[in-house]
Amino acid sequence: MKTNVMSMFAAATLVITAISCKGENKNETDAAAAEAVKEAPMEAATYTVDTASSTIEWVGSKPTGEHTGTIAVSDGMIKVNADKIEGGSFTVDMKTITVTDLEGDDKASLEGHLKGEGEGKEDHFFNVAQYPTANFEITGISEKEGKTMIDGNLTIKGVKKNISFPATTSMEGDMMSLTSEEFTIDRTEWNVNYASKSVFENLGDKFVNDDIKLKVMIKAKKA
Repeated sequence: MKTNVMSMFAAATLVITAISCKGENKNETDAAAAEAVKEAPMEAATYTVDTASSTIEWVGSKPTGEHTGTIAVSDGMIKVNADKIEGGSFTVDMKTITVTDLEGDDKASLEGHLKGEGEGKEDHFFNVAQYPTANFEITGISEKEGKTMIDGNLTIKGVKKNISFPATTSMEGDMMSLTSEEFTIDRTEWNVNYASKSVFENLGDKFVNDDIKLKVMIKAKKA
């Protein structure tokens, strides 16, 4: 009897844990149809992205753990009017995908897999030979639960979807910065489907989570 009670307790704990973990990702985005980009007013000033000081941090995970890394921003501009963002875009150099939690051969192997190096692995993840860049273009600024949201079209592997993420901006002299909170995107919305349980069956514990955590850090100088 004691064993049965303990088994029931364990099962209940698993159910509660599963329910509590579902949707726990912070700032999870909803990918929607791409939206039209509004032209910034004539009086808006142009700030050119400082690529040396701008980056995107990422976290990918699977049942056995997670990997972290960065991707470089290769160019871009932000339109600002009266200290408010009115538009802009930036380009991400997918060839610069870097893994920061591994070293040596393990690091090189994962970076190569993510980039699509190796016969038959080209389209597992980002296929940088065919899609060397990703792009984000601002379509608007909104408010949600007291936070400023950056709305924009994110293009990865030729697929363009509109997302929103919370961010803070600051101005100092002729420099501006845009820093997002950590947010998540569902990679399968952009056809990054490798080892996804929502795409493939019978993967057991050999799957990679669909959600990728991102943090955007942009610095730009007044042109």
